[in-house]
Amino acid sequence: MLSADQFKALFPNNKHPDIWAAALAAILPKYAIDSPLRLAAFLAEVGHESNGFTSLVENLNYSAQALAVTWPNRYAVDPKAKTKTPNALAIKLNRNPEAIANNVYANRLGNGNEASGDGWAHRGRGGLQCTGRGNYINFATAIGKPYAEITAYLETPEGAVESACWFWSTNKLNPLADAEKIVQITRIINGGYNGLAGRQARYDQARALLATTA
Repeated sequence: MLSADQFKALFPNNKHPDIWAAALAAILPKYAIDSPLRLAAFLAEVGHESNGFTSLVENLNYSAQALAVTWPNRYAVDPKAKTKTPNALAIKLNRNPEAIANNVYANRLGNGNEASGDGWAHRGRGGLQCTGRGNYINFATAIGKPYAEITAYLETPEGAVESACWFWSTNKLNPLADAEKIVQITRIINGGYNGLAGRQARYDQARALLATTA
């Protein structure tokens, strides 16, 4: 579906295009991501979320200020203020990724409380940042792997691709890809429109590449 050279052209910072192209070729057809439109949309979205298929684990190394800006309702003194000021909790969590994960993801997504450590253990991994104990379990069940193996699997090219495919299929994104609805796909994946211009640019590049090499 996509050669190593094509993958490298789309994601020049990736150091292992042959491995990633092989993983995509092996897994995408199982999820019917098998047309130029579907492939271009998938590559654009996953490429954006994973920084060109190079970042497979969520980076939670936030400063107190970044916490206040990213999650103002949790970490800003006044969430509605134009300039966000970190509250006491944000200052306490400053640059402590494990503590941040355990706080942000506590009692959500199938995780236990903050003290359980579930937030850190089940932080975002894979091509589209599979997050939370519940999603790890659901993904394991869907692909027939033991839950105990999922964390390591998500950090491999195969697991990163398959988890993204699982999300894609679960959320029925192929019909939207067929209709070239990149804005709607972004909304479902991101929960908003963060990075939309970059996603669209990646999509246009992938479409052009796939059209010229079809």
